[in-house]
Amino acid sequence: MTPADLSSTVLHAVRRAVDEDALRAPVPARVRVERTRPGGSGDYACAVALQLAGPAGIPARGVAEILRERVAGAPGIGRVEITGPGFLNFTLDPTAGGAARSGRVREVLEKGPRYGWGTTCAGQVHQLHHRREVRAAVVAGAVAKLLRAQGALVRTSCEEAPDPDWARLGVTVDAHGRPPVPLGETRPVPAGATAGELLERLGADAARWGLLRPAGHDHAALGGELLVQGEGNPLFLVRYAHARARALVREGARLGVTGVYEQSADVPAPALHSALDDHPGVLAAAALHQAPDRLARHLETLADSFLDFQGVTPPLPAGDEKPSAAHRSRLALAEAAGTVLAGGLSLLGISAPDHL
Repeated sequence: MTPADLSSTVLHAVRRAVDEDALRAPVPARVRVERTRPGGSGDYACAVALQLAGPAGIPARGVAEILRERVAGAPGIGRVEITGPGFLNFTLDPTAGGAARSGRVREVLEKGPRYGWGTTCAGQVHQLHHRREVRAAVVAGAVAKLLRAQGALVRTSCEEAPDPDWARLGVTVDAHGRPPVPLGETRPVPAGATAGELLERLGADAARWGLLRPAGHDHAALGGELLVQGEGNPLFLVRYAHARARALVREGARLGVTGVYEQSADVPAPALHSALDDHPGVLAAAALHQAPDRLARHLETLADSFLDFQGVTPPLPAGDEKPSAAHRSRLALAEAAGTVLAGGLSLLGISAPDHL
């Protein structure tokens, strides 16, 4: 693990802590790590906890504990210690990273789109109640999927008879009417349009993304930008990344290259590996906080990191180049990224076409 890799890993930990509401502070643009000075502990040290303590309103050692929980066990890191007023000290484990990454890619390919599903909410029963409003209905449906993916039993209800057009947006309601006891309601900022109007202007996939991508307290942007076929449209970016991953797998099959991640041919793509590693935690947090927007943002991060990786490190041989272990590992990583993107889009009720 290089200093840049370690910096990226710590920054991911900060973002994850903020997304999970464990830490309330602005995410820095970058995190600086330095070689430990003579007599210090570990290989590298980082003072980000001291930087975040003031905005977070908690002691630096408390911030360091929050971050240590999210960094410990990351590929390539052997031990994380807290020293002094709140310095994080890292001892690297160069032998562990490749094995961890190989195991993760293998797990993704074995579990398929269900990679990241867990038991965080096992045994829980949730009754989701919402108004007769399209955004509330779509958000409640997505939350129900996320909770079920974490093992919960879920029932949805609406205060009035559902809009018939909701079915075309993939929304189902188990019951309607005022419940006999008060229930917590799903109350995002209303869309300002009906399901029929959104379907006519945007279609089901773009409408669902536009309704789910913003946090519930923010207004949903539901304009023509959702239909733009360009990298400025996050929905297009996510679906394009998935389609690109599937195209690489198809072309690999044509060339006789099968994706198998080999520890001896570890792929240097820290951002992509981190995004895959974060996915189970993101799904659990999105379910616990009933916030599908967290999953949408994570898919954008994953898509960005995948497209960067495949642009810099081509997964397939070119010209007269012979297939190697490096190509097999890269192709397996590409297939894993596409698999996670498809699974995430499915939980949001959005299709993941193989061709765009």
